Amino acid sequence: MRISMNNRMNILYVITAVFLLVLPFIYESRTLLILLTQVFIFAIFAMSYDILLGYTGIVSFGHAMFFGIGAYTIGVFMKRFDPTIPYFLLAVLVTIVLSAVVSFALGLLTLRLKSHFYAMLTLAFSGLFLVLAEKWRTVTYGNDGFTFRIPDLFKDRTDFYLICLVTMIVVFAILRRFTSSPLGRVLQAIRENEQRTESLGYSILHYKVVASVISGVMAGIAGILYSMSLRFVNTSVFTMDITLDALLMTIIGGVGTLVGAIIGAGLIEFAHHWLTELAKVHWIFERWIIFFGIIYILAVMFFPMGIVGTLKKLKLNRSKKEEQKAEEKIAS
Repeated sequence: MRISMNNRMNILYVITAVFLLVLPFIYESRTLLILLTQVFIFAIFAMSYDILLGYTGIVSFGHAMFFGIGAYTIGVFMKRFDPTIPYFLLAVLVTIVLSAVVSFALGLLTLRLKSHFYAMLTLAFSGLFLVLAEKWRTVTYGNDGFTFRIPDLFKDRTDFYLICLVTMIVVFAILRRFTSSPLGRVLQAIRENEQRTESLGYSILHYKVVASVISGVMAGIAGILYSMSLRFVNTSVFTMDITLDALLMTIIGGVGTLVGAIIGAGLIEFAHHWLTELAKVHWIFERWIIFFGIIYILAVMFFPMGIVGTLKKLKLNRSKKEEQKAEEKIAS
């Protein structure tokens, strides 16, 4: 009895998850643990961006505002109150509410715009949050940022690694279910042909706003984990670089594939770590950003649809060839 493609992928996901869960207990490496923790955090952020770009066809240059909301919310709560689990959970709840409200409001205001007009407006709103973080020094301490304590549960690197991993798995499961639901199918129809989807009677704006809210909330959760991993937050969480990271991870891994976002996050984080380590070997690698750009160009050249997207296309082409050969045999 042949195992279906979906079942095979599910088995692969389970094996990978189990391997990552037991990894810190069989291979003790503080550097690898920290690096993988960053991969999990940015994988959540990249998946949240993929809901907009990959599944709805919305390009946003201001996605960092939700990431920053999560980072600052947890930082302010842990700074001003006792670093306990109840206050942590309250900060998570406030992040979810703030991210949902902001993404809902901005969605209603801006999602009527098309293509680059929407992208530039989201960049403008993200800039407003950046200016607010710089000027509201009584709360944010400006560009200098501030350190804060975290609950004891998150202090151990192995425990925090496992928490980030489990969070990533839960987010992946939720978003996978969301994208395969009827609502998710409508979002993909909007991506493919917005006018035709609207002609079928769907309210395009409402579906786009839903996608924006889901994406914003998940980005806020990623911001919480990122800030807690550093135990420090400053205005850099609102910068364009954060959004560009999510964009690159999504494109390299494969637009419209949640697994691609995770793979893209892993590749970029490992490439960044590897290139910065090479700077200690030879001075030429101190300009690691140049080599990073070369890696990105090569990835786009050899995997124009992203790694996962290109592999899916190759598999589809192979299946078509096998079907043609089978039909020829039957005909002969």
